[in-house]
Amino acid sequence: MSEETISREEESAAPLSSLDVDEGAMRALSESAVAIVSEYFSDISARRVFPGQPSIEGLAKIRDARLGDEGEAVERIMEDFRLLLDASRHNGHPRFFGYIASPATPAGAYADLLASALNQNVTSWRSAPAATEVERAVVGWLAEMVGYGSDSAGLLTSGGSLANLTALLIAHRSRSPQDVASKGLRAVDAPMTVYASEQVHLSIPKAADVLGLGREQVRLIETDDAFRLDVKRLRERIDADLREGLKPFCLVANAGTVNTGAVDPIEEIADVAKEYGLWLHVDGAYGAPASLDDGKRALFRGIERADSLSMDAHKWLYAPVDCGCLLFRDAAAARQAFSPGEADYIKVHERLEREAFAFWDYGIELSRRFRALKLWMMLRYYGRRRLAEAIAHDNSLAEYLAERVRVSEDFQLLAPVSLSICCFRYVPARLRSQLEEAGSEDERKALERELDELNARVMHSVQRGGLAYVSNATLRGRFALRACITNFRTTRADMDGTLAIIREAARDLEIE
Repeated sequence: MSEETISREEESAAPLSSLDVDEGAMRALSESAVAIVSEYFSDISARRVFPGQPSIEGLAKIRDARLGDEGEAVERIMEDFRLLLDASRHNGHPRFFGYIASPATPAGAYADLLASALNQNVTSWRSAPAATEVERAVVGWLAEMVGYGSDSAGLLTSGGSLANLTALLIAHRSRSPQDVASKGLRAVDAPMTVYASEQVHLSIPKAADVLGLGREQVRLIETDDAFRLDVKRLRERIDADLREGLKPFCLVANAGTVNTGAVDPIEEIADVAKEYGLWLHVDGAYGAPASLDDGKRALFRGIERADSLSMDAHKWLYAPVDCGCLLFRDAAAARQAFSPGEADYIKVHERLEREAFAFWDYGIELSRRFRALKLWMMLRYYGRRRLAEAIAHDNSLAEYLAERVRVSEDFQLLAPVSLSICCFRYVPARLRSQLEEAGSEDERKALERELDELNARVMHSVQRGGLAYVSNATLRGRFALRACITNFRTTRADMDGTLAIIREAARDLEIE
């Protein structure tokens, strides 16, 4: 049967209510969407970081709307989308410093459109040969960028939480009896323990919980003055657990904590992992891309020794979410963790190794979108140098902010700046002098509580003010204002402006 015959038969069999649209409708959709995206990227700096109350209240129109039987005009839909824009929090604004959320680059945003149009389910080579090859190439590029080694393998994930969960599963299976997949934890003759800094991301204890190990089996080790894991205390805790008959199996090192950006002494931790025969996982979801900054590379010495490494391109490579990554040195160990119990309908019967490749052999997800396309296009469009310069600029801005805090009379730095996070607090002259003159520990604690409450109120006021956005962290029991800079649009003027906005909010609250 010829292609022409097939085409005629398909045309005659097309449903009356096809969801295809004609060329004119397609053009209207495309032009409307592109116009909004272009306008958004050009005016994002002029928007409020956080929506005002009228915009939030306007969402009621969207929330309470009923779905009609017939379609609506694209103009009306796009008009409502503009309401959504006005009521959104804008991560791409140059004074958004909350959490860890970088803006999407234009190249990444348009790549996501292309990936959605192609709509590949990237489960394996046979399901998506082109997308699979692109993802494997991108994984290799990421590994090379952070100095992880050319012989590594890996896959893209929804984010760091899934990457960390997958890493702990692989680590657990690699140090457990072979029948643990069928028998569960009863196949293990002693409780198995994980070791991490007290500053570790919440996804690590959560992963231990999901895997059935229990959160209490994650041993949280004290940190030094720079919030880095204390290796001496780590050894002491491992030895104590061994004496109690427990089974240590995994160390987690931070390559950039979410609270302060601290990088654990990875080289020393790798030595401990080798000595005790433990799996070493490095959580670099936020910080690993900072190894591209020549001035920060020494912090990551030893990262190539990790058995696995997580990193999020949507945190600090400016990719649209979702775009995490898990890298591992031993592909066979990863595959072994997922090989039992494969369903018949997904068995691969290809003869060539490349064609037999399946991502389900190395991770939890089966359905997976074409995440790699945005990274593939972004990395090629901008190149390594421009991305490295953007990351280095973010780091320099955090250092600049810290210096402005140090020389001020009404701010106090609460943690060293390691990468692009600066933690500080507002301390008015009245409370500063009272702290200096406090005669008892109870008096000092009461003043610290007052400072915590004031800074919490300041943060809320700044966030709702819409001109800047900072989040918070608790450091050594003190409430900190936390500015995380992962934005290629941010300048020194934005840092100075944010301090001025915080001062104004604080003084307004003190007057009330």
